[in-house]
Amino acid sequence: MKTYVATPKDRERNWLLVDANGQTLGRLATQIADALRGKRKPTYTPHIDTGDFVIVVNAEKIAVTGKKRADKRYYRHSGYPGGLKSRSLAEMLERRPEQVIRIAVKGMLPRNRLARKQLTKLKVYAGPDHPHAAQQPSLMEISS
Repeated sequence: MKTYVATPKDRERNWLLVDANGQTLGRLATQIADALRGKRKPTYTPHIDTGDFVIVVNAEKIAVTGKKRADKRYYRHSGYPGGLKSRSLAEMLERRPEQVIRIAVKGMLPRNRLARKQLTKLKVYAGPDHPHAAQQPSLMEISS
């Protein structure tokens, strides 16, 4: 019996819709990362992008446990000496709630060219509306 290896021409890409309202950030991000990589499909191949497009709405309404809203920090550096800046999770949710989910999912993907390509299939929106109605996304079941 031969091992099945997916090729780019026989992959099937679906559009999945996720409502982040009340979902825990880390648990949601792991399931989104699995869908982007294609690990939910029987045709999963690690070196081929077989994953689906994922649309996340209501990113501003995610939940976190404990005191993470005040204690969790996001760091970035300008590249200049003394250029380290940080924001708390509460500030990030206030300013750019889409970026919180994008950073969490990015941390759960491998660090390579394929993962950077897969991350472009993630579409995150702060509110309940999205411009991808023409793709007819199906609702993605999030297991708790």
